[in-house]
Amino acid sequence: MKNILYLFLQSNHNIFANSPQIGFKLFTNVAKLLLNKKGIKMRQFFIPAIALSALFSSAVFAQSENQLNYNIVNVQAEATRQVSNDLMNATLYIERSNKQPAELATQITQLMNQATALARKYPSVKVETGSQTTYPIYNDDNQKLKEWRGRAEINLESTDFKAASQLIGELQQNFQTQSIGFSVSDTQRKKVENELIVEASKNFQQRAQSLAQAWSKSGYNLVNLNINTSNYYPRPVMMRAESAKFAAADAPMQDVAGGESKITVNANGTVQLK
Repeated sequence: MKNILYLFLQSNHNIFANSPQIGFKLFTNVAKLLLNKKGIKMRQFFIPAIALSALFSSAVFAQSENQLNYNIVNVQAEATRQVSNDLMNATLYIERSNKQPAELATQITQLMNQATALARKYPSVKVETGSQTTYPIYNDDNQKLKEWRGRAEINLESTDFKAASQLIGELQQNFQTQSIGFSVSDTQRKKVENELIVEASKNFQQRAQSLAQAWSKSGYNLVNLNINTSNYYPRPVMMRAESAKFAAADAPMQDVAGGESKITVNANGTVQLK
């Protein structure tokens, strides 16, 4: 009888694979019919039946695993867009020297406070203080302490290029410009990335469908898919000390061009041709 049931399981493996509950119910009903003919109680057959079902479930699982081992193709697609940089970043700094470290600290603090007060005139520009350092300077001859030197930085960030340029020009009465850079703001980047995700996904589907047609297949099933983004921003312009004047207070304001950045979304995954 067990052999009969095993043959029954083999011949109806599609039912068990696609709908295990229906398959197990059908198996139980057939087993009951055979048991009634043999005069065997169901509980006496319960353990062997469970073992036989588990054996067949393993076979079905193995078969499903084997089905994923052929007609597998790796597909990759991407979507790219050049986006205008709408965010400006700049770093300015001051350096002062004094034989008295306390006086040096007071001098730098006053200049930084003046810069912060000046920046309040430009609410569209985000301003924050950067790193500050103080270190000793020694004579080359006898290595005696000559003086103390301090350095402090201030960072600017804004999508208003005109306001940021005007502020930099005013700050350069006391500060020097270390670097100016441009990038895509988070708001703009996320908006473009969401659009490119859709575009890259469609490109992935088109490429997968083209592969299926090239191999005379009716279509494909998606096995897995990974979405990744990458951004390329121009490097910040490092300013030399002798040419760090961005715009003199009495000179016409310099026009600023932020340039463009490239945003790319990659879609790579695996499909099974069918």
